[in-house]
Amino acid sequence: MDSVGLLIRNHWRRTMPKILLIQGPNMSYLGRRQPELYGETTAAELDAMLLGHARANKYELGIFYTQSESEAIARLYRAVDEGIDGLVMNPAAFLFAGFALRDCLRAVPLPYVEVHMTNIEKRGLRSILAETGVGLIAGFGVQSYVLGLEAMLRHVSGKREARSRPPRKRGRSRARRPGE
Repeated sequence: MDSVGLLIRNHWRRTMPKILLIQGPNMSYLGRRQPELYGETTAAELDAMLLGHARANKYELGIFYTQSESEAIARLYRAVDEGIDGLVMNPAAFLFAGFALRDCLRAVPLPYVEVHMTNIEKRGLRSILAETGVGLIAGFGVQSYVLGLEAMLRHVSGKREARSRPPRKRGRSRARRPGE
């Protein structure tokens, strides 16, 4: 690749939105754990589907699986340092008692969309993390992830467009009357 091609490629990479997906406890066991609730799609199949979605929609996607709240928190702080634009997370069991994670989500300057494969309200569950997010998508199986990523992509793209537009003048301009 010539130097111009490399420059264009690097510019493109810098301008692509970066989204981090965090998968909470037990999500690495998808396809084997309670398939009647979560379906038969494995974690590897889900990852491949979502990475394909990212390529097709021109954004960078990082996927991080963890069984530990402290690892999720550390990953969020690293995401800020890496310039990640937005977070999509299935907190799984962290939704019950992830108070430290909630504090972290309040502290980091990342927009957050929470996703769940099942309808957590229908199951009598309530997320303590949801209040920190821009939205919550639940009940659509693996499509919850696609919907969450699309929502985040639109959210961060809208913010990027707003930053790239020249500032609007404040106040209304009025037509001048003759003699003014």
